[in-house]
Amino acid sequence: MKWEAESQRTQQARLWYIQRISGMILGICVFIHLLIIFYAIRGGLTAVEILGRTQGNWMFAIFYEVFVLACFAHAPIGVANILREVCPTSSVTKIFPAALAILIIFLGSTAVFGVFTGGVAP
Repeated sequence: MKWEAESQRTQQARLWYIQRISGMILGICVFIHLLIIFYAIRGGLTAVEILGRTQGNWMFAIFYEVFVLACFAHAPIGVANILREVCPTSSVTKIFPAALAILIIFLGSTAVFGVFTGGVAP
């Protein structure tokens, strides 16, 4: 019993660190993303011009995939914490965060791939 409690505390600490580190990464990504948006707006770039600059650009793809991975790590942990507080005995506290994680990684990576390739499958 003592070992289970220690293991659970270790897991909670690990999740806490993952959420904090991913939150820091998200903060940096959001800041850079906003700078890119302001640059595009001030330059009067159209969607076609923006896609022309991002298609095939590995730096954009890597940056936005890091953004997606940080969301993948951060959001489900926070949602799970909220659900545990609201409905502690429900099975939704495990199912919904897992579904959210799958949705984030699938849709986010698909979007990065689409922007990188221009929506054309290889």
